Amino acid sequence: MIRAHKIALAPNNRQATYFARAAGTARFAYNWALAEWQCQYAAWKQDNSLPKPSQAGLRRQLNAIKREQFPWMLEVTKTAPQMAIIQLGEAFKHFFAGRARYPKFRKKGVHDRFTLTNDQFR
Repeated sequence: MIRAHKIALAPNNRQATYFARAAGTARFAYNWALAEWQCQYAAWKQDNSLPKPSQAGLRRQLNAIKREQFPWMLEVTKTAPQMAIIQLGEAFKHFFAGRARYPKFRKKGVHDRFTLTNDQFR
């Protein structure tokens, strides 16, 4: 039996602002990773000696550049962009297995979301 817990939140204004910022950061990371995946995959198709794109590689690449290019990402929890890229990797895994459609870019205001691990909130 699989159990899940659904918890309703009643955030104050400060918390709601933080949630919106975290969701925006996750959306940006997902869209950035999708664009990078498409560029790297096109390059790999041209030259097979290049590595195939992967979610782990994209996470390393984002971590290497986010302090200089995207310092605003450091204002929210680190799991928001990490989990967004992991979810993109899962989406591509399902796409290549024939269980889902090609991943699309996420739009602002449409199902805004971010994921936390169990040890990242109090």
